[in-house]
Amino acid sequence: MSEFAEEVCGDARERMERAVEHAQNEYATVRTGRATPALVEKLKVDYYGAAVPLQQLASFSVPEARVLVVQPFDRGSIEGISKALMESDLGINPNSDGEVVRLVFPPLTEERRQDLVRVVKQMAEDGRVAIRNLRRSARQDLDALEKDKEISSDDKERFSKDLDRYTQKSVDEVDRALTAKEQELLEV
Repeated sequence: MSEFAEEVCGDARERMERAVEHAQNEYATVRTGRATPALVEKLKVDYYGAAVPLQQLASFSVPEARVLVVQPFDRGSIEGISKALMESDLGINPNSDGEVVRLVFPPLTEERRQDLVRVVKQMAEDGRVAIRNLRRSARQDLDALEKDKEISSDDKERFSKDLDRYTQKSVDEVDRALTAKEQELLEV
C-alpha cells in the first residue's frame, strides 16, 4: 500500500540530489584566484552560425594556477572563441597565438572577493529554497495519498520524517560546499 509513498519520497530524494549537484556546479562557475575550465566550458560560442558550448569545441589545460589554455579542435573556431571570451562577464582579455587561446587571471581584490562571496551565498540560498520546495511538494503528495486512503496517517508521518531528514542532509551538503567555496574565495 505504501509503494506510492515510497515512490514520492524516492522521487523527492532524487530531485534533491540533483538540486545539490546544481548548486555545486553553480559554485564552480564563480571565479576564484585560480584558473579552472568550469568558468568557461558552458560559454556559448558562435560556431558557423550555431551557438555551441565551448567544451564541445576545445580542450582545456591549466599549466599554471592563474593561466587557462583553451585548445580548439578546429583552428577556424579560434576567432569565435576569442570573441565569446571577450564578451563574457569574466573581465579577462584572451590572448591568441593562432593555435591556442590563453586566459591569464589577475589576482582578485579584497572588495571583489567579498562581492563573489555574496554571489555564492545567494546561489546557496537558491539551492536551499529549491530543496525545501521539493520537500513541500512531496508532502503535498503524501497528504493527497492519505486523503485518498492510500496510506495511513502513521505511514504519512513516518515518510514525512524521512523527507525531513533527507532535506536536512541535502541542505547540509549545500552549506558544506558553500563553506568550502567561501574559503577558496577569501584565500589570498
